[in-house]
Amino acid sequence: MAAYLTNIGTLICINAILAMTLNFILGYAGIFSVAHALFFGIGAYTTANVALHLTHSFPIAVVLSMAVAGLLSLTLALPALRVRGEYFVAASLGLQVLGQTLFSEWKAVTGGMGGITGIPAASVFGLEVVDRLPFFLLSLVMLAAVAAAIAAIVRSSFGRSLKAIRDSESAASAFGKDVTAIKTMAVVVSSSLAAVGGTLYAFYISFVNVESFTFDTTVLVTAMVIIGGTGTLVGPLVGAVILMVLPVALSYTPFIPQTEIGSVQQILYGCAMVLLMLYRPSGLVGAPGGRA
Repeated sequence: MAAYLTNIGTLICINAILAMTLNFILGYAGIFSVAHALFFGIGAYTTANVALHLTHSFPIAVVLSMAVAGLLSLTLALPALRVRGEYFVAASLGLQVLGQTLFSEWKAVTGGMGGITGIPAASVFGLEVVDRLPFFLLSLVMLAAVAAAIAAIVRSSFGRSLKAIRDSESAASAFGKDVTAIKTMAVVVSSSLAAVGGTLYAFYISFVNVESFTFDTTVLVTAMVIIGGTGTLVGPLVGAVILMVLPVALSYTPFIPQTEIGSVQQILYGCAMVLLMLYRPSGLVGAPGGRA
């Protein structure tokens, strides 16, 4: 039972990192991207290749994964962020499809549809993190680090600029803010921090393939953000806990066949999001009618 609980806890930490980093651009900057799973995947594939061919040092893998994800997000975001609203959503969807295709076809780097197997255990300052409990503690530390980084950025002048752009790009531009540069930097920060989740995932599962980084993953993470509360620090964590624990609770429900749990889960996600949009659009944690 202890191993099972630590497994759930580790997955909650990884998904909470993804939800927090998506909320950074969605909740604080008003940028709705459907390509978040792409940068999660970039972090995981970078870690897998670093661990297999260079070193399985966790700190080094994290730094390199963040650097690669940040660099790629910069080159991809510059043209995409010149458009607004639904046009950016369409552009980010195109990026997600392109990235997913590269993950499945660039066999020399990603292993194709078969993925990359045999990723060695993470090493932290010379100590291998093999058991589930130490890895869960490592995941908690990284979750806390990502949350602290986001909190510090949000409270800075850059964070205030993000909120100004979220509320009105025209007004922010009139006050001398370089909207495109600020939005681009927000995407770089979000993507780099999302790669931390990819590093944890690759070391924890010891296997990565394209099926973990599809559009469905972005939808799930978006649901975590919306249900928990956009524009809040705690909301994405609450959403991640709820949506990760829900399948476990459903598996112990006697009147739902095991083969139908996935379908029931999707129905409950959809109903929860519709109800929240109608009666509490700020999410479970967000202030009713207010914004951060």
